[in-house]
Amino acid sequence: MIYSMTGYGKAVALYQDRKICIEIRSLNGKAMDLSTRIASQFKSHEMEIRTLVTSVLERGKVDFSLWVEQNEKADTPSINAEVVKAYVEQMNEVSQATSIPLPQNLFEVLLRMPDVIARKEVYEVGDEEWSLALAAIKEALDDIVAFRKQEGEALRAKFLDKIGNISVLLASVEPYEKERVEKIRARIKDTLEKQVGVEYDKNRFEQELIFYIEKLDINEEKQRLSNHLNYFLETIEGGYGQGKKLGFIAQEMGREINTLGSKSNHAEMQNIVVRMKDELEQIKEQVLNVM
Repeated sequence: MIYSMTGYGKAVALYQDRKICIEIRSLNGKAMDLSTRIASQFKSHEMEIRTLVTSVLERGKVDFSLWVEQNEKADTPSINAEVVKAYVEQMNEVSQATSIPLPQNLFEVLLRMPDVIARKEVYEVGDEEWSLALAAIKEALDDIVAFRKQEGEALRAKFLDKIGNISVLLASVEPYEKERVEKIRARIKDTLEKQVGVEYDKNRFEQELIFYIEKLDINEEKQRLSNHLNYFLETIEGGYGQGKKLGFIAQEMGREINTLGSKSNHAEMQNIVVRMKDELEQIKEQVLNVM
């Protein structure tokens, strides 16, 4: 079973009046490239988070986000009643002592006084809250791994289709091989007789022709390409972490297909090679997404 590097996972943990949200996204990459956005309260646990995410996901461009949401009541600033009472008492004393009347918008004035609006305190994350957050991170990681597995199954289906197409195209080359030899023979003979106009030793001609045709023989390339196709299929079923290996096999397949093209010397065979290259390019593009 192969896994894709593309994935998404999300989880939420509830603690008191807070909601701890985890979101993880990943795309393909040659190695682990982890970017994190972590709420300030949890910054002290960043290294532990990075180690966990890296050990589970291993490869890819990964974006990890952890943020905290509080309910509306908790978000509402609070008025410090004791401070307000103290201000009112002082203002009444000053008013009586100086005969200065209190302002009509007294409450509005009070709200602008220092320390009337209570400031939110930056809290420290305790063991219980961190335990819940850690469980949520693991849940999000499970989600993204499941997503990667599902995407891997889709990639596997595409690979089977493309490898099957190349196999069919490879088999379709065979009928043109004998035809190609006869065309080469006729073309060389015609050149000698009509264009050059010289007498030649027919036995020597046959020997040289055999030597020339042997250089254009594609049986070895066909066999090696067939082996690479089978090896690719075996590797797909080989388990987790086969992406780089599949990439190497695809490169070897490309070399054999290119050699087939350079040796074909036949229009229809070259058309087949072009179609094989098209199928292989689609494989190479998708291999980049494989773990």
